[in-house]
Amino acid sequence: MTRPQESFPAISFGCTCLRLRKAARRVSQIYDSYVEPHGLTITQFGLLAHLSALPGISVSALAEKLVMDPTTLTRNLRPLEKKGLVKFAIDPSDRRSRALHLTAVGSETFRAAKPAWAKAQRHMEQVLGNADVGVLHKALEGALDRLAK
Repeated sequence: MTRPQESFPAISFGCTCLRLRKAARRVSQIYDSYVEPHGLTITQFGLLAHLSALPGISVSALAEKLVMDPTTLTRNLRPLEKKGLVKFAIDPSDRRSRALHLTAVGSETFRAAKPAWAKAQRHMEQVLGNADVGVLHKALEGALDRLAK
């Protein structure tokens, strides 16, 4: 009697993409639990952080920094705009482009949520170990650099 062929080669069970996506979801769940009392997800917190540091950045420039499609970024920004945290403005240097800005409420929400993010960060450092978090960050940055080429 012959065994049916497996539909996936054994190597697929070592899929890097699958493992990274699972890890990203787990990490996002942890961070989400900390920033949720401020009415944010970790994705939204990250967007506020970028806009705080880069006021007036265009949607396309921010999407590039985040390694994200501009359409997906705009879809993620819409709830923040509806909450009055972010505003889209015409970019004076390129009228076809939209510049992104935090509103006063957005700046305050970001400021208020930063301690919660810091607690999530400390949680990750405790769970993974400070040294391992540093190694992880370095490995991920190196991987991102190599994958961009």
